[in-house]
Amino acid sequence: MGLDEDALEYHERDPPGKIEISTTKPTSTQRDLSLAYSPGVAAPCEAIAEDVGDAYRYTTKGNLVGVVSDGSAVLGLGDIGPTASKPVMEGKGVLFKRFADIDVFDLEVDASDPDAFVEHVAALEPTFGGINLEDISAPECFEIEERLRERLSIPVFHDDQHGTAIISGAALANAADIVGKDLADLSVTFAGAGAAALATARFYVSLGVPRENITMCDIDGVLTTERAEAGDLDPYSEAFAQDRPPGDLADAMAGADAFVGLSVGGIVDESMVRSMAENPILFAMANPEPEIGYQAAKHARDDTVVMATGRSDFPNQVNNVLGFPFIFRGALDAGATEINEAMKVAAAEALADLARQDVPDAVVKAYDDEPLQFGPEYIIPKPLDHRVLFEVAPAVARAAVESGAARRDLDREAYVERLEARLGKSREMMRVVLNKAQSDPKRVVLAEDGDRMVRAAYQLADQGIAEPVLIGDTREILRTADRLGLDFAPEIVDPHEAELAPYADELYRRRKRKGVTRREAADLVRNGNYLGSTMLAMGDADAMLTGQTHHYPSALRAPLQVVGTAPGTEYAAGVTMLTFRNRVLFCADTSVNQAPDADVLAEVTRHAADLARRFNVEPRAALLSYSDFGSVDNEGTRKPRAAADRLRADPDVDFPVDGEMQADTAVVEEMLTGDYDFAELEEPANVLVFPNLEAGNVASKLLQRLGGAEAVGPMLAGMDKPVHVLQRGDEVKDIVNLAGVAVVDAQD
Repeated sequence: MGLDEDALEYHERDPPGKIEISTTKPTSTQRDLSLAYSPGVAAPCEAIAEDVGDAYRYTTKGNLVGVVSDGSAVLGLGDIGPTASKPVMEGKGVLFKRFADIDVFDLEVDASDPDAFVEHVAALEPTFGGINLEDISAPECFEIEERLRERLSIPVFHDDQHGTAIISGAALANAADIVGKDLADLSVTFAGAGAAALATARFYVSLGVPRENITMCDIDGVLTTERAEAGDLDPYSEAFAQDRPPGDLADAMAGADAFVGLSVGGIVDESMVRSMAENPILFAMANPEPEIGYQAAKHARDDTVVMATGRSDFPNQVNNVLGFPFIFRGALDAGATEINEAMKVAAAEALADLARQDVPDAVVKAYDDEPLQFGPEYIIPKPLDHRVLFEVAPAVARAAVESGAARRDLDREAYVERLEARLGKSREMMRVVLNKAQSDPKRVVLAEDGDRMVRAAYQLADQGIAEPVLIGDTREILRTADRLGLDFAPEIVDPHEAELAPYADELYRRRKRKGVTRREAADLVRNGNYLGSTMLAMGDADAMLTGQTHHYPSALRAPLQVVGTAPGTEYAAGVTMLTFRNRVLFCADTSVNQAPDADVLAEVTRHAADLARRFNVEPRAALLSYSDFGSVDNEGTRKPRAAADRLRADPDVDFPVDGEMQADTAVVEEMLTGDYDFAELEEPANVLVFPNLEAGNVASKLLQRLGGAEAVGPMLAGMDKPVHVLQRGDEVKDIVNLAGVAVVDAQD
């Protein structure tokens, strides 16, 4: 099947379309329904009647955007009418929800007259927190947006105009920087004079490109004052008419620093590119065929050509999804009455800055592991980069406040935490730990080098989470940092250059009764794991991470031998935090103890409970088995039962714990409070202690892969000093997260 057939099957599959309405509150009991509708719904209605602003408290208004179109200018399809445009508008709703967690009603309005269209949309203001105008033909779209903005007290945004302007504006700022040119000196030629082109040209002026440096062409050639005086231009395009002789696009491109194409494919050839100024910038954004192909533009010149298109199969895609979801997110959360020029500029500046930052591994993987590093091939972030939400939305909200468009102010740190919670519980939980870490950073030794460790060290230092210490070859680490474009000077301990005698002496002292000779100790400390462990033991570091390039058991060996477990503790444990939409579980043991007895299970439970509290979670522990409270009695079920008994008898255990019990008993409230109302747990467990390593590892990975859980860890608990063992293949964010946990361990 081809793309068209696949798309038809995709949209037809039951249920037809792409969006649906789902409930956000419980509706399983009569009480729930009484609250959701009659008679309970009268209370919020009366409150809103008294204060219309309470609609933002008691309804979805504050998170609801209307995507509105008349279907008169659908991208690539033209005037197909409102009904035929519905799949596009539904798709827009999908993007709002997927990227910024904004709910959408799509509205296809059968009103070709601008007056009627404006009246229809204005009448819907009570329903929505914002209006996204879509696929409306020019010049009517300019008038419609202007009138609605003047009339409504909620944000109105025509994405076809401003989305392209903002994203390409961010790209232009970075491209100019790469080729060493100032925006104030840039001469820019436009192919196209429609809604997107005119809005983009106006926005470039807001960014600092002089209006007189912009030459615009339509199908009839250069927009000149002569054409304006002859009545050939509408009032919107007339603003960019130049006092110059008539000419075509080729004339306009000669000597230009930048070309911006928002017209039709194939109208630019290599000779026109060669006529431009040195190190030219070309944004050929016509879809599906750009004004000139990516390879052709690159091939036309021997100097630097910074090229962007609207296509995803070439570098530097100018994709509006980088803008509208996050701009509306910030506007809605600030209670903005409009989306003004200051908010658009803030969005572009945030995008431009983000492109200069180190790119997460997950983003690189999503784009087939292609290199993503600031430069001619990467001037704007990728649409699947989750960080866009945390950068653009706060920047827009702040600009709304500073420009007087906001109804409420937002604390940036608290706001970013709320945004992270929208992307998943694990990000919300990790933010608690990372904030603690940033309050008092500690020295964390990273016992291995390599790209990911160097990138993690950079992020730890840059974000103030930790003071990283890298172990490895100094020259190689510095070369790696330079190759990755990381501007920092990491602290490095090079085993081939550093004075290691004190560490060899300490390792020998600790291991001489374990068969290690003085010479063997001197050899061992040249190994990053043993050197890092000894540095930690001697207090030259506060915490340690290892395991990126080793199997877990071999990576754990050195810390166990050198650092050891905490006083009064016999066993360490691996604890994995699993986060679901509305639940957090700490699973133990998932990586260390293969066949624990009752004593080990009790100790593992204490470790997991302590770790939960580091994430501000009050532990409720369940020791799991295939038996419920003695329903099966054998050696296997007695161990968790005995461990639970010992924990309950210990006066130092200040959290509820029970078992043995089956997994569903532990996590289903109705079972605990029904059949097993005698259980010590009054609420479902959030600390699950498995009977052996095999069960814990299998269950946690199944929950992660099939149950939709996000995992942090396994985190190593019970050590004398903070040590965490990474898993092979962990991404940079995993290293940063575990380093944050280690810093909090060290603080405590």
